[in-house]
Amino acid sequence: MYSMSDEHKQLNLSQEEMGRNSVSDVSGANSHGFKKNYGTAYDDDSEGDSCCSLLITIFSYILVLLTLPVSIWGCVKVVQEYERAVIFRLGRLKSGGAKGPGLFFIVPCIDTYRCVDLRTGAFDVPPQEILTKDSVTVSVDAVVYYQVSNPLAAICNNDDYNRSTRLLAATTLRNVLGTRNLSEILSERESIGEKMHKNLEIATEPWGVHVDRVEIKDVRLPQQMQRAMAAEAEATREARAKVIAAEGEQRSSTALKEAADIISTSPAALQLRYLQTLNTISAEKNSTIIFPVPMEFMQSFLPGGGLKLRKRNAVFEEE
Repeated sequence: MYSMSDEHKQLNLSQEEMGRNSVSDVSGANSHGFKKNYGTAYDDDSEGDSCCSLLITIFSYILVLLTLPVSIWGCVKVVQEYERAVIFRLGRLKSGGAKGPGLFFIVPCIDTYRCVDLRTGAFDVPPQEILTKDSVTVSVDAVVYYQVSNPLAAICNNDDYNRSTRLLAATTLRNVLGTRNLSEILSERESIGEKMHKNLEIATEPWGVHVDRVEIKDVRLPQQMQRAMAAEAEATREARAKVIAAEGEQRSSTALKEAADIISTSPAALQLRYLQTLNTISAEKNSTIIFPVPMEFMQSFLPGGGLKLRKRNAVFEEE
């Protein structure tokens, strides 16, 4: 069992930790995930000006009450569903995080606010002249989709998150494409976009900006490079066509030789082929004139054909 003194010490320590946490929540990182990403040479977190701030605040409330109901028009503000309002009271970030959507109240004399749009926005990265890894100059442009994920960080950690994100996207595009070859840039657009997305997501997280996606739009090559690539592709296609034509002729000649060997074994097969050719020609509507020639007449022009014909005639005469 613990003694009473130990229990009192633990209670005091826990109270001190709660006090420190509450002070840090009000002055720096509040419960909405906002973390200060800035600092000055002299950053005073003391409450030395609390008396002056209290007097100004009381005076402002009295002035608002005295000028009712006219002052109510300056105290009530409205933000849309897709907007959030970041309120500053006497130059300090007001606790409670961003306000909205709907109605919220401010004190006109001491409060100022800025509205942040939470909708997804897009911007075009200007065409960047980039020297690739294989020393080819290309012009590449892209499109970036982003949105504000933390209004407090977007207002307090960056003076203009839109402009900063645009400049960072252009620089990231140049850095990523400078390490790629021309063939990789033309064929791996999705992987390049994913790499840019990761780099931008890490860099813009302290600014309260979330990058949804990055797409490479167009890759422009110089005119001389385009003509050289077109000539290379044409030469490659012509060489491939010649190879295919030569392979086709080789196969067709082999098939014709086999057919000729088969037909030569039977004289009737040659006669049938001759009649089939005549039938094919007669089916077409043309003015072709055909003079049929007996196959015996053609045999005289074949090697050994005349000798065979004379032997056959001699046999017929003897009979």
